[in-house]
Amino acid sequence: MNGNDIILDKVDFSILRLMQENARISNADLARELEMAPSAVLERVKKLEQKNVILQYTTRLNPAPLQQKLLAFISMKAADGLGSNNVGLELAKIPEVQEVHHIAGEDCYLIKVRTADSSSLMSLMRNSFSKIPNILSTRTTIVLETVKEQQQLVIPEKQ
Repeated sequence: MNGNDIILDKVDFSILRLMQENARISNADLARELEMAPSAVLERVKKLEQKNVILQYTTRLNPAPLQQKLLAFISMKAADGLGSNNVGLELAKIPEVQEVHHIAGEDCYLIKVRTADSSSLMSLMRNSFSKIPNILSTRTTIVLETVKEQQQLVIPEKQ
């Protein structure tokens, strides 16, 4: 079942909206907000988890106190064969790599990395990326300031 096969209703959208705003919202608070029985809300949440609509619950952390002040996006060209994702899978194993996107166009991958500073970024490139076969070239963009960064999706009001 892919994401296009899943049918969501207005209540599902409301649950997702509330949970996306606050993943720690209690089942009782969800039920109160939706004017539903707690057991009905819990059943819906479990179904959303089973259908892989809710993938996981996370905590968003401030990278600065964790000494991860440098954010960079790196475009990569790779010699992967057509349909191969080997470089992407290897990149995904690196802890500093937060996102790996296989993209259309001249480059093959766009990755997002966080490190302490420019020397640790250079070390990451020398010690980790260089060990991945088939990376042909990289182009790095260092972020000076982040105006907006979020993982939240736009959830329709009704359907």
